Amino acid sequence: MDWKTFAGSILAVMEKNMRIYYFKGPVMIFGLLFPLIMFFTFFIGRDLDLVLFYPGFLGMMLFFTASSVGPLITPWEKREKTYERLVSLPVILESIIIGDVLAGAVFGTAITIVVFCISALILPLNIANAGILLLAIILGSIAFAALGTLLSSPATNNPSNIMMLSSLVRLPIIFISGIFIPLSQLGGWSYVLTSFSPLTYIVDLFHSSLNGDGVYPVWMDVLVMLAVILLFIGGAKAIQKRNLAKGV
Repeated sequence: MDWKTFAGSILAVMEKNMRIYYFKGPVMIFGLLFPLIMFFTFFIGRDLDLVLFYPGFLGMMLFFTASSVGPLITPWEKREKTYERLVSLPVILESIIIGDVLAGAVFGTAITIVVFCISALILPLNIANAGILLLAIILGSIAFAALGTLLSSPATNNPSNIMMLSSLVRLPIIFISGIFIPLSQLGGWSYVLTSFSPLTYIVDLFHSSLNGDGVYPVWMDVLVMLAVILLFIGGAKAIQKRNLAKGV
């Protein structure tokens, strides 16, 4: 397959996903309403510095929005018997996976930028480095969209099973990622545990870009997120390829 066909198939898959899945109920609930509810539940009635905790909220919003589209795509298409048709077209598995990832990444990027612009009108937010802020949004959107695609890869045609698996994975992550307790205030085993969460490094990038108080060097955050993207996409490819070989 030549590069022109490869790029065209990726764009076709991405456009199809954007048109069909953006406004599905699970995407709207887990991608928009849930992080907002979590944020207000934690902050309402408590005397907390919203500016200090805002990078964590922005990271949580990006995490849920970007990872909410992917878990719905593959099981939904398997249930509707369109997945087999898709893989029989002149496209390769990589173009399907990348198209799924980009659809989730565009959704996460767009919603996060809108939320940030609205927040900037309400809160006295600082922007220490706009370039790092944009880089964090892009890297986070791709990484978390890839996580969503990875979570949708197991052999099932029941979207509710994947959404349940997605919740079991995503919910614990937000509590170990420096969202509700800043990384600078963590120590001991708590600090070690946060290092295993990819969301930690995006939250740290947001801290560096907004308040200038990131814990890790920016280059370390970026390298970790690049490695996470490759890991998630590679994992999704391996699982889906195995399922296709088994005919599931």
